[in-house]
Amino acid sequence: MILILQSKATDDQVDHVIEKVESLGLKAHLSRGTYRTIVGIIGDESKLSEERLRSIPGVSEVVPVLPPYKLASLEAHPEPSVVNVSGVQIGGGHLGMIAGPCSVEDADRMHRIAKSVRDAGANLFRGGAYKPRTSPYAFQGLGEDGLKILREVGDEYGMPIVTEVTDPRNVELVAKYADMLQVGARNMQNFVLLTEVGRTSRPVLLKRGMSATIKDLLMSAEYVLSQGNPNVVLCERGIKGFDTITRNLFDVAAVPAVKALTHLPIIVDPSHATGRPDLIPPCALAGIAAGADGVHVEVHDCPEEAKSDGPQALLPDQYQELAKQMRQLAELFQKTISPLPEALA
Repeated sequence: MILILQSKATDDQVDHVIEKVESLGLKAHLSRGTYRTIVGIIGDESKLSEERLRSIPGVSEVVPVLPPYKLASLEAHPEPSVVNVSGVQIGGGHLGMIAGPCSVEDADRMHRIAKSVRDAGANLFRGGAYKPRTSPYAFQGLGEDGLKILREVGDEYGMPIVTEVTDPRNVELVAKYADMLQVGARNMQNFVLLTEVGRTSRPVLLKRGMSATIKDLLMSAEYVLSQGNPNVVLCERGIKGFDTITRNLFDVAAVPAVKALTHLPIIVDPSHATGRPDLIPPCALAGIAAGADGVHVEVHDCPEEAKSDGPQALLPDQYQELAKQMRQLAELFQKTISPLPEALA
């Protein structure tokens, strides 16, 4: 930690700062400049409190040297993490290709979509059994019945299942059926939920909140990691912008920015980021080119009949073409799309 003292700090105030730091059992290193005086602090970080240090007379700024997301940082884990989702690897050069409808619907339709995306090259199947909707009158999902359909479809086509958990009380139930638990953008800072999913053994897909900074996203990941679950995959799914031409602002720069800060894999979700099928393919490819560890795309065989988010879904043949392009781009960057597991765990 570094303390930047006020330009008019008196000698007595400087001495008091040093005494206060040393009283905590820490070492203080004083550096006097032409315009500012700086105190470097070395010692047990658990004894440091930014608020307490900032309240000492004469202190202007408190600058942490190490990031607050200790477990998620590259300092804690210099090599890229590889998350194993029931046999499908994400990270470290392995790409996760998540595809499926926004919501779980009737079993026949789910089987058709799963077969089409699997044949196209997807290695994880998605669908929401619990849907956090803006309107309380909108379709809220099929609940456990939807989870049962997902599990049946996943077993039939040999694809691990990704689905959202929205309530801490449902974590155990969703984990019973799903191979990967998704924490959606609206719940990115639901710290009770993050703590509960962190206590499970299931990998977690953590989506960036609509108004969240990258630091906010990494601090949310820290909640999961701190509970003993190291298998976290981040997801850039667009943030709020002022332009209405797209549903959200696709922050593709977040991908390399995140990789410079954390060992955790990060994938992109161009479906939610753009809300437009015509923009999904180029943004998906841009994400891979920027270094993403996978792509999350919504696919539906009849978007006009979809229970939710139909307008932003690709048709199966469109996804097939996109998957072909993503494979070619992955090869260019010497990455591989993780093959489907021979048997689900």
